[in-house]
Amino acid sequence: MNPWMLLAACILAEVTATLLLNKSEGFAKPLYGFASLAIFGGCFIGLSIVLTRIPVGVTYAIWAGSGIALIALAGWLFLRQTLSPVQMLFITMIAVGAVGLKLSTHTA
Repeated sequence: MNPWMLLAACILAEVTATLLLNKSEGFAKPLYGFASLAIFGGCFIGLSIVLTRIPVGVTYAIWAGSGIALIALAGWLFLRQTLSPVQMLFITMIAVGAVGLKLSTHTA
């Protein structure tokens, strides 16, 4: 499997798991919390495969940066959390950095 596609799937799963963790309301709704933990576990299995083909620093920077940008967007879209123009600017900068890393990195 293409490691970049697997990394993208792991990032989307991580965002889903984070939204479920929020929905668990501090594990007051344990089904959401346990679903979140299961998805996070799958993310780390996928990430371990990605790390055999993409350098760890690049992988982690893209994982973290994309996750931050997407969860902020999801919070804004689905949870009605506000973002200031300055916050949107910096989230955009994170996304641009993640794309730049992808475009400048060759896989093993």
